[in-house]
Amino acid sequence: MHSEEIQKIQAFLKAKFSGADIILKPREETRDSVEITIAGETLGIVFKDDEDGDVCYHVQMTILSEDLA
Repeated sequence: MHSEEIQKIQAFLKAKFSGADIILKPREETRDSVEITIAGETLGIVFKDDEDGDVCYHVQMTILSEDLA
């Protein structure tokens, strides 16, 4: 993903999550995804999907059971 695209997604997520301290950071191993961090903690990944000529973004978030305790 290019920087303008990352900034647009970051602004969208901040608006949806009431201005949370969300930062998107490019991943070193791939160009089609970025890490989602809030207050310095990595919470998930945004993947770009541009198959079939349509562009969309998928958010993947893993929640560990010990984090719920």
